[in-house]
Amino acid sequence: MARNKYDVDEVLQDKFDLNQFKRLLGYMKPYRKRFASVAVLMLTASAATMLIPQFFMRIMDDCIPAKDMKGVAFYSFLTLLVALYSAVSLRYKIKHTNLIGQQIIHDLRYDLFEHLQELPFSYYDDRPHGKIQVRVVNYVNSLSDLLSNGIVNTITDLCNLFFILAFMFFTNVRLTLLCLCGLPLLAFVVVFIKKRQRRAWQIQSNKQSNLNAYIAESINGIRVTQSFVREKMNSDIFNDLSRSYRKAWMRACMYNFVMGPSVDIISIITTSAIYVLGIHWMFDASAPITVGVLIAFTSYVSRFWQPINTLAGFYNSLLTAISYLERIFETIDEPVLVKDRENAREMPPIHGDVSFNHVSFSYEPGIKILDDVNFHANQGESFAIVGPTGAGKTTLVNLLSRFYNLDSGQILIDGTDISDVTIRSLRRQMGVMMQDSFIFSGTIMDNIRYGNFTATDEEVIRAAKTVCAHDFIMQLENGYYTEVNERGSRLSAGQRQLISFARALLADPKILILDEATSSIDTETEIVLQQGLNELLKGRTSFIIAHRLSTIRNSSCIMYVDRGNILERGTHDELMQQQGEYYRLYMSQYANI
Repeated sequence: MARNKYDVDEVLQDKFDLNQFKRLLGYMKPYRKRFASVAVLMLTASAATMLIPQFFMRIMDDCIPAKDMKGVAFYSFLTLLVALYSAVSLRYKIKHTNLIGQQIIHDLRYDLFEHLQELPFSYYDDRPHGKIQVRVVNYVNSLSDLLSNGIVNTITDLCNLFFILAFMFFTNVRLTLLCLCGLPLLAFVVVFIKKRQRRAWQIQSNKQSNLNAYIAESINGIRVTQSFVREKMNSDIFNDLSRSYRKAWMRACMYNFVMGPSVDIISIITTSAIYVLGIHWMFDASAPITVGVLIAFTSYVSRFWQPINTLAGFYNSLLTAISYLERIFETIDEPVLVKDRENAREMPPIHGDVSFNHVSFSYEPGIKILDDVNFHANQGESFAIVGPTGAGKTTLVNLLSRFYNLDSGQILIDGTDISDVTIRSLRRQMGVMMQDSFIFSGTIMDNIRYGNFTATDEEVIRAAKTVCAHDFIMQLENGYYTEVNERGSRLSAGQRQLISFARALLADPKILILDEATSSIDTETEIVLQQGLNELLKGRTSFIIAHRLSTIRNSSCIMYVDRGNILERGTHDELMQQQGEYYRLYMSQYANI
């Protein structure tokens, strides 16, 4: 089976890069004071709980032998106070760490989404949209537990270890050294699984990305799937991808679950040794150990391995997070190829003179789509661009809107190089209607107003009437306030184009770009629409890409584009007299009519 983009695994980094984690810590800086308050509160609570085994030791060694019930009550009361303080601290920590963690998640996701808004078309041309979506949603969500609890718990647990070790040494040195004998074995386990565990989570993130990409592609293409009876084949592909994801997930989890049982086993071994040797040392006359010491110490031992177990869990979460962070920061680090120059200025009000001077462009190095293109459009002229598929027609107008950077040459508007002005100020004065008429979820009113958020309802309706969309809109159940689904699935292709047309016209552009703007409109509607367009195009410079040549006969100039250049240009009558490429294209459409 041929491999598509959704089942091609991304390159994995071999080296464990802590710089990714350091960058994540940078998102914590605005909340460091709140983190510090939580950490201080938890540390004081942890330090206080370290006293409880000491209370028990006093009760066992001093109060009970002396039948001192007041002492028992006193130490019991202190234990209760410590427990209450610990419970209040824990509640505060859970509330505030989750609030901080979710705020950091929001900041990270916002930066990621904001960067995606600025990336050029070429970035989206090369990647399945599902692979991009999984980074914004799933990968960022996967960091939630790490940020909400993992980092604060790690800080407090590390400090707890020092507290516990101090109390353990204070209680009995020999038993403490015996307990520490288990750490070299734990270090061996960590070193053994570290690289394998990280690689397993990297592979899992790739498989998740592949699965998400295929699901998104399948939903978007469901009509084509059902039309060509591809349901069974697509289900088989999904099954393979899902099995691959499940296998990768289970393998990653297997390595994750090695740490917890390893810590438990080592803890049990050391605790058993402490009991055996501790009881033996209780009868050692040279250095006896009391019952209270043994009870207090075994309590410390369980506390000693508990933060180590938590730290092992944090280590697992960190390895998982790093595999996701690599993809998140890879997207954030993706260069914005089309961006404002350092000293870019605002585009002055556009009048409409457009010049292409020796413009060359290629999507891939060495394969030119446009080669030394030159032409000039005067203000108010309508330029039609025709030619075979793949000739570079859409590329011409995309370059005018600065969706891509030129390889060489200049594009001037009113004598101003468009690369010297800010992109926003340029595009704000241009109207673009592309071949793919995208409709957003929401009302029809909102979709048309997308071109100009300040427009009144009357202006929206006027634009819809101009492009002949008003009649069909009023036939819908709620008129302009009818809710439409994502991509306008309730509307016909022609209706979606009319709404997109109204959106472009409402922006009141000085330069209007229509890329196959009437390709899905029936001939009768097109005739009516053309009347409104003729009025609209007066005083505006327009560029019209059309395969239906009847719509461009009255254009000021028609350019025939092929093989990366303009082969012919002139009015319809002039080009028909030349009997060249345009003539043959026109005759192929209308010779048999």
